[in-house]
Amino acid sequence: MRLSTRIALAVGAVVPVLVLACGWLLLTLVARDLHRAEDSHLRTRATALSHDARTLLRAAAKDRPTAEENRRRRLLTSALDVGVRLVGPDGVFSGGPQPDASVPLPHTVKGPVTVRGSGRGWRAYALPVKGPQLSGTLWVFAPDTANRAQLGVVRRRTVTTALLAAPLSGLLAWAVAGGATRPLRRLRRSAAGLDPRTSAARLEHRPTRVTEVDDLAATLQTVLARYDEQAARTAQALDTARSFSSAASHELRNPLMSMGTNLDVLTLPGLADAERATVVEDLRADHARLLALLVALRELGRGDLVEPDAFRVLDLAEPADAAVAEARRRAPDARITLDAEPAPAHCWEPGIRILLDNLLGNALAHGRDARGRADIAVTVRREAGQVVLTVDDRGPGIEPEARREVFRRFHRGPGSTGSGLGLTLAAQQAALHGGTVELGEGPGRRGTRCTVRLPAPAQGGALPLQRDWLSVTAARSQSFHKEPS
Repeated sequence: MRLSTRIALAVGAVVPVLVLACGWLLLTLVARDLHRAEDSHLRTRATALSHDARTLLRAAAKDRPTAEENRRRRLLTSALDVGVRLVGPDGVFSGGPQPDASVPLPHTVKGPVTVRGSGRGWRAYALPVKGPQLSGTLWVFAPDTANRAQLGVVRRRTVTTALLAAPLSGLLAWAVAGGATRPLRRLRRSAAGLDPRTSAARLEHRPTRVTEVDDLAATLQTVLARYDEQAARTAQALDTARSFSSAASHELRNPLMSMGTNLDVLTLPGLADAERATVVEDLRADHARLLALLVALRELGRGDLVEPDAFRVLDLAEPADAAVAEARRRAPDARITLDAEPAPAHCWEPGIRILLDNLLGNALAHGRDARGRADIAVTVRREAGQVVLTVDDRGPGIEPEARREVFRRFHRGPGSTGSGLGLTLAAQQAALHGGTVELGEGPGRRGTRCTVRLPAPAQGGALPLQRDWLSVTAARSQSFHKEPS
């Protein structure tokens, strides 16, 4: 059912009820006012007649017919426009307009009352008449004007008006509601042809100055924008999953083939113990490489799919301390120092740990000196509104022309047994946090310094719209920002 029809039916049902209620209230108030006027008049007349009523009762009690008749005539003459009925111990004296004697009157009353008889209503007022050795009740009557035909006519006209108001108010409400809902119908027609699955067209709405319609249009536009965002994120997630499968199958092929060959060698009869130990060691190395590759691919996929609500303000000194402690545990022969000051930043804590763990892992693997010693220094400080994290090693360093390539996915240096994703993960996390990562010479022009710059909490912005570190092998500058492929 259309909204305009609902409004018309509601108004058509409510207006007659309101008319009847107002008519009933009006009739009640008018009847009350009429009763008050009648009651005041009855009280006045009863008070004025009380002396004549008392004299009449006294004459009746002394059995003086002539005086009694004179007093009765005088009482009725003084009554004027009201009916009189005097009830005493010696009889009832009545005259003027009043209900029939068969109509029962209340025994005790404290004010004017309404009595009905012969199809008419009467207002009656009783005044006790007392004196020496006599008592009686003086009743005065007047027709009940609150029940006259005029009020009946008003009552009938009120009902007629209510019956006519139902269709007329319904039609008027339908016309007004139809005009009021016209902007809503236009909005429905505009939104009806939209299909986010098949078309990129979106809702175009011009303000109508109808608050509810404009708010609804804004809500629809927001919902469609969120749909587009979620559809893009879903497509990105599917692309990431496909890329994970493709990268894993490509990168795992060689280690798995090598492991298969080694397993075949282990089955050869007469294999010497030294050769068997070498083969087992190769299997362990291949297994470690497979595990590291799968972990790196998983972390790369997590970074591509992380949501903004996972970020919070974090002091980078805390994850730096935890990462250094873990690196010391993994490489007890290495000398790793940490110099960290409080440095809050808007961060995804698991992502910061991924960045630090991979930078430290890269330094431990490639930053040893000619004697195989690892001397690594980690610093965290605040500088010019940024948080700066550096990792220095004393290794052979990286040639300037090669510093661009090390951030590529699956890039491995000569003799490397790693996954080729360590620095890619570091670059990805720096990008997610709105920062940069770059490689340079270490202190004293020895080794390598990796510098990560992240914005302070007040400058933390939205995540990059394009996050495809797992799905696209893209060129990255030394300052880390990803370039189109």
